[in-house]
Amino acid sequence: MKYLPSQFAFFLRQRAYQRNILTLARFVAALIGLIVLYSVLFHFIMAYEGQKHSWVTGFYWTLTTMSTLGYGDIAFKSDLGRVFSMVVMLSGTIFLLIMLPFTFIRFFYAPWLEAQHAARAPHELPPETRGHVLLTNNDPVSAALIRKLAAAEIEYALIVPELKDALELHDLGLRVVVGDLDDPETYERVRAPAAAMLVTAQGDPLNTNITFTARAVAPSLTIVATANSAAAVDILHRAGASHALRLSELMGQALARCTVGGDAVTHVVAEVDDVLIAEASVARTPLVGRSLRENHLSELGVSVVGVWERGRFELARPDMVVHDSAILVLAGSRSQLDVYDEHFAIYNVSGDPAVILGGGRVGRATAGALRDRGIDCRVVEKDRARVTDPDRTIVGDAASLQVLEAAGIRKAPAVIITTHDDSLNIYLTIYCRRLREDIQIISRCTHERNVATLHRAGADHVLSYANMGASTIFNLLKRSRIQTIAEGLDIFRVAVPAALEGRTIGDSGVREKTGCTIVAVRSPEGQVINPGPAVMLHQGSELVLVGGVDAEAKFRESYGA
Repeated sequence: MKYLPSQFAFFLRQRAYQRNILTLARFVAALIGLIVLYSVLFHFIMAYEGQKHSWVTGFYWTLTTMSTLGYGDIAFKSDLGRVFSMVVMLSGTIFLLIMLPFTFIRFFYAPWLEAQHAARAPHELPPETRGHVLLTNNDPVSAALIRKLAAAEIEYALIVPELKDALELHDLGLRVVVGDLDDPETYERVRAPAAAMLVTAQGDPLNTNITFTARAVAPSLTIVATANSAAAVDILHRAGASHALRLSELMGQALARCTVGGDAVTHVVAEVDDVLIAEASVARTPLVGRSLRENHLSELGVSVVGVWERGRFELARPDMVVHDSAILVLAGSRSQLDVYDEHFAIYNVSGDPAVILGGGRVGRATAGALRDRGIDCRVVEKDRARVTDPDRTIVGDAASLQVLEAAGIRKAPAVIITTHDDSLNIYLTIYCRRLREDIQIISRCTHERNVATLHRAGADHVLSYANMGASTIFNLLKRSRIQTIAEGLDIFRVAVPAALEGRTIGDSGVREKTGCTIVAVRSPEGQVINPGPAVMLHQGSELVLVGGVDAEAKFRESYGA
């Protein structure tokens, strides 16, 4: 009952609906006038025949005749009366049985349903809305970002141009607002000046239009736009974007960081100030077959944060046995990692190029990032139009054994799968794992739901395009100091919580309680990388920790950080 008045009030506020109501009212008034006219004529003709009836009887006869019920209890005897009855019956058939239902449906019922739909997908946000995030597309990156916003209890609104699409998204549980993306009034209705951020992940031209339009409405709004080229980055900045992200470049760099290059030396995958997080393969090194305690890596100055084993990450434990397929995740300074390399650089040396399957934007970005690291590579691409480096590109189907062998799959230390088709990536992962049990397989996936599937298919590392893009944007929103090392593993900084002040690292039990590893402690006196258990935690100091998303959440919950 409370819902109906609000719907009716919304219905009457719309100008188009007001015009419809006026048209319907005019028709009803004309119909009532016709009924009154027939009732008056009924009395005159009945008087002509010598019959006398009340006015109520006149209206009763008129309505029963116009509706074709025709009870027959009141009838004319003269030809004039019978002709009048036929006129009333025929006009009633047209007005009551045809025009009235059509007019009611066309000018009231259909607009009423439309108003109910519009109320489910409103055209504006409440005036008091503040600090919300606006999105312009329900692509995989935006969908992942929405999940992060919901988990952080941050309001958002998805701007959708078409009402039909908006209703479908609303039924999926998303908060939508109907509006044209290139209309300044849309951004006024969604309270853009009071929003925390606008995210647009459309094509470059539309992103530019959206950015330019929204910037005119909200001069101080943080606008994040995706870009597919370097030229688009410059144009988006000129249009008013606060951040123009080339997600394909970021994904390529992330995939390249995960590549160990067929050697046993460390490869940096993340950096916070002077703290480096690196990965190193242990294949064919003396580390294999021994526990972490027996390997005494702490004597080299590095800290083993965890171990990747066939795509599954485990936090380091002293009794954890290192297998030939393991990749160590190490934390340390540049000098500490150099000491590690001095001990293991002579093992597992390979000069063979890595193989990249897919020569699109992500594949080209990966190849460039690998060359920057000094790792040679070969790209397999089916479309000749995408070839930018003919000397390092093999044109052909990546599912062909002949093509893969021409790319060097038999000796390559790693294969990186970069296509945007998750099903194809799963197929290629299974195929490459069948060809080489010992090769490192790194795959990109577009949808987060396929991460586990790719791991089961045999991928050592899987990076979600959606999660990477969403995390990057979310960090910009929160101005967070979280950096993603790999899928599900982050390095982040927090001030020493009050619950840990005056306690040593050994007494704190951070690693045992939360799963996070303290890799550095920063204080006004300086920074200690890989601090020992006796290091005291003081107020005003800062911790640099490594852990998964769940571990980070547990740390913040346990210590109120």
